[in-house]
Amino acid sequence: MLGSKIDLFGNEWLDVVFDQKNKSYGAYALRRQSSSDTAKALFIAGSLFVLFFLSPKIIKLIKGNETIEVLPERKTEVIVQPPPAIDPETLPPAAIEPPPAKQDQVKFLPPKVIQDDLVKDVDPVQISDLKEATPGPKNVIGEPDGVIVIEGPTGKGPKGAVATEDNTVYDVFNALEVQPVFPGGMEKFYAYLSKSIRYPAAAQEINLQGKVFLSFIIEKSGALTDIKVERKLGYGTDEEAVRVLKASPKWMPGIQNGRAVRVKYNIPISFSLAQ
Repeated sequence: MLGSKIDLFGNEWLDVVFDQKNKSYGAYALRRQSSSDTAKALFIAGSLFVLFFLSPKIIKLIKGNETIEVLPERKTEVIVQPPPAIDPETLPPAAIEPPPAKQDQVKFLPPKVIQDDLVKDVDPVQISDLKEATPGPKNVIGEPDGVIVIEGPTGKGPKGAVATEDNTVYDVFNALEVQPVFPGGMEKFYAYLSKSIRYPAAAQEINLQGKVFLSFIIEKSGALTDIKVERKLGYGTDEEAVRVLKASPKWMPGIQNGRAVRVKYNIPISFSLAQ
């Protein structure tokens, strides 16, 4: 019996297990029906699984049999009116020519050759000189029958208008007409710094050397305002650099559109001990 092939799930084995036992107990009945219940459960689960995946195709097949009513295509005809006929006898309006100028204009002046020994050194033109200058061609001859045409008021603005002041802070990298500069040039400014700086005692004790980077605004009057330390060195050097800039003489302000403007400037101040 032990050497034979035994099917533990067969019903014959149940009689051996439940021999001389209460077979009316629920376990005996459940064990006998377990194989059939398992087969039914697998069949039902498989059927539901297949039905779940095939349901879209079934619905598509059912809907595919329905007829779809196609509406006829409607066309609307748009009639465009033809352009009016051109009358050959009607001439186009003549071009309006401007009235003759009051003064003759010479577009290009002929060059005037002068000997080298007669040429004198002339200082470069300043912006202040342009206020009274009259640029343009010369040799203007008036015409008695000419008409002066003035399209609008010139020379004066509207009455009661307030002149606007340019308070924009420009940068030295902007294309200014005239860049701000220290009187006498930057060499004079660095000479002023070396003369005015007092080396802090705390920095001397530790032999501290380096640069303090600062930024400030050169006002229209040339005064330095809004002085800020952008990169510190410490041990009293930052405060000393600010103090020297506050005591600096006035600069020559930057010029834009012929007027003084505010310009932001960045500069390093070096602190070094003589060896």
